[in-house]
Amino acid sequence: MSARHLWLHRARLAALYGGLGVVVATGQAPLGWWWLSIAALAGVFALLPLAGTPRAFGGRMWLAGTGYFGAALFWIIEPFFIEPEIHGWMAPFALVLMAAGMALFWGLAGLLSARLAQGRLRLVVLAVLIVALEMVRGWVFTGFPWAMLGHALIGTPLMQLAAITGAGGLSLLLVLVAAVPVLGRGWAMRGAGAALGAACLAALWGWGITQNALPASRDATVRLAQPNAPQDQKWRDDNMFMFFNRLLDQTASPADPAPDLILWPETSVPFLLEYAGEALQIIADAAALQGPDTVVGFGVQRLEDERFYNSLALLNVDAEITHIYDKHHLVPFGEYIPLAEWLMGTPIGGLAGQALRGYSAGPGPEVLDLGPLGLALPLICYESIFPRHLRTGTRPDWVLQVTNDAWFGEVTGPFQHLAQARLRAVEQGLPVLRVANTGVSAFIDARGGIIAELGLGETGFIDSAIPGALPPTVYARHGDWPMILVLAVLLGGVVTASRLRRRRGEA
Repeated sequence: MSARHLWLHRARLAALYGGLGVVVATGQAPLGWWWLSIAALAGVFALLPLAGTPRAFGGRMWLAGTGYFGAALFWIIEPFFIEPEIHGWMAPFALVLMAAGMALFWGLAGLLSARLAQGRLRLVVLAVLIVALEMVRGWVFTGFPWAMLGHALIGTPLMQLAAITGAGGLSLLLVLVAAVPVLGRGWAMRGAGAALGAACLAALWGWGITQNALPASRDATVRLAQPNAPQDQKWRDDNMFMFFNRLLDQTASPADPAPDLILWPETSVPFLLEYAGEALQIIADAAALQGPDTVVGFGVQRLEDERFYNSLALLNVDAEITHIYDKHHLVPFGEYIPLAEWLMGTPIGGLAGQALRGYSAGPGPEVLDLGPLGLALPLICYESIFPRHLRTGTRPDWVLQVTNDAWFGEVTGPFQHLAQARLRAVEQGLPVLRVANTGVSAFIDARGGIIAELGLGETGFIDSAIPGALPPTVYARHGDWPMILVLAVLLGGVVTASRLRRRRGEA
């Protein structure tokens, strides 16, 4: 094969597998075309060279993964266009590197499966390893469990399976349903495999529909205030106090019943907490119009011992800060530079510290006792994508998420972030109250259903009672360990069967 024909062949493979990967991504929010995601993934499996080399097997899975993550994570270019004249040129490089890097997990799954099994059993091993490495992806380099395949099932009754298995179980279900039709030889066997997968989905769908019992709401009303401050306007001198005043107006707006707690989004105020001056009294005065016990929770940046923190503060009507929670799981290269202190010396103070180190991490998850409002677990933005941060020693009554999704654009990112908040609710059996700067702010019940929401790009507020909590789910009690056991048993069984088959063939 000439060099020209070789490059054409490689280009065709990239277009074919990468294109199918893009279609697999249509299962992610906001489209949620889970059925198309399954069909496209089945297409990837059907085209894989079952007798090919491990390198070819892994390489083609890497191509499919690059297409998948390129489409699913397209929102990561949005922060570079906040100041396009400065950072815009970096956007395509960031997307390509992110997609290609995340696709290495798919490529590794393909390479290992081809080494561990032969023939069509490779596909079963591949399905197990894709899910296993998805779960590993939630830990490597602090973790990034975004765009897991099982997220395509969020919003369907199948989502209720996560109360037992977590997101890993949803991914395994989707991948196995895609793989089963390809395991058969001939159209009759493949049709039978497709029917078996459909029957499994139908059975679990019906079971999910029956999981609809919800406890009574708490006798407490919360207001979610959404100022709708676009990121490219939020910190401009002529705008920042306009958005602050907008939040004050939303806080003071009368309602019946009056809210007991008013939540503002992440980094919602234009000052450091230590230099708030009279601003805290102004916020407290607005809250006092609702009642003498009303509390305001607001996202704020603060400074302590020459370290900056991304925090949530709770303020009473006496202008006293009653609770402070510091974000502990920071975004690498977004909120801090990894190893900056090691490279530059410890501690890095002043402006150099803010520029090079960014924020410092708080001590970890913390459940706040809010008295009549119950026990609340605060999460700030990125922290909500990690199921492990919701498994605390003291079980909360509800989860409080403040976020600024203006960084994620208006096409896919905010909806994917909302979808993951819904999944956290199902996994833990806990309601999630989510307030976002530009949306989507929402009250989410313990089954992942949206009770009330304020859409993307809307300005305003919504009031609702705090939904009730379910008893601890299987996943809340045991985390990912049951899924790890299932994956280990499946992998061990299929690899053993493949080796026995090969030995019989040699004999």
